Amino acid sequence: MASPALPAAAPPSRLARFLDSDLFANFKRSKLAIAAFVATVLFIALALLAPLISPQNPYDPAQLELMNASLPPLWYADGQAPFLIGTDDQGRDVLSAVFYGMRLSLLVGVLGVLLSGFIGIGLGLIAGYAGGWVDTIIMRVADVQLTFPAILIALIVDGVAKAVAGGHMEANTQIALIVVAIGLSFWVQYARTVRGSVMVEKNKDYVQAGRLIGLSAPVILTRHILPNVTGPVFVIATINLALAIITEATLSFLGTGLPETMPSLGTLIRTGNRFLFSGEWWIVAFPGLALAGLVLAINLLGDWLRDALNPKLQ
Repeated sequence: MASPALPAAAPPSRLARFLDSDLFANFKRSKLAIAAFVATVLFIALALLAPLISPQNPYDPAQLELMNASLPPLWYADGQAPFLIGTDDQGRDVLSAVFYGMRLSLLVGVLGVLLSGFIGIGLGLIAGYAGGWVDTIIMRVADVQLTFPAILIALIVDGVAKAVAGGHMEANTQIALIVVAIGLSFWVQYARTVRGSVMVEKNKDYVQAGRLIGLSAPVILTRHILPNVTGPVFVIATINLALAIITEATLSFLGTGLPETMPSLGTLIRTGNRFLFSGEWWIVAFPGLALAGLVLAINLLGDWLRDALNPKLQ
């Protein structure tokens, strides 16, 4: 009598496959990548938990007292608790302002990267798959944009929008404007990278098979080609997140970014810069250090991811 068949083993989960992958093994071997990842997660956690861990809400007028204005850090003789790294000219706790500012900078950076990725990936898929005059037009537009620095494009978009609106814009509208400006500044890298990958993938057997069974071009692009070109896209997105945060900080420092009622790290640096030569260095130094640390951690993580996904370096 034949023995009963054993039940088939359940396929491993995506998490199990990732933990068993070469990418995760490479990550565990790189102390710099681990440190960058931990630092990035820490910065994001501090930003998300800002309302819970901050000594005060620095933008709630009911919690501010002018008697606490311009207090130095706690290790100075004139320092006062709970203002660990001092206060600004309005009595706002600098540490709390950094947490809240980092929250807004990350929000604008992430939304800007998502928008630029959506535009660039979409145009790259269309250019690479369609070819011909469609490809030529998209790539020539991309070539023209590459001749302008990203910050200049963001300034132009921001300036034109504010001129059309007459200079009177709500805070949420200004955030959306900065996101659009960043999105329109960084889409070219995605488009060029995805286009090159699509031109290679569209001649492979699985794409030809999809055409033979009558799949439409959008289905082939989104369900079959797109998953095979996401590796380089993740690398670009990680690096562009740091660039987007710097771009937002630059615009805010120049006074064309976010309003002071919704300050980011760039706005805090602009505000603190006015008091730098009066001896109140902590108002600008700590937001600047937070911005530098956040961007450095993300850049190091992006550099590791780029090298880990490069088969020539394996």
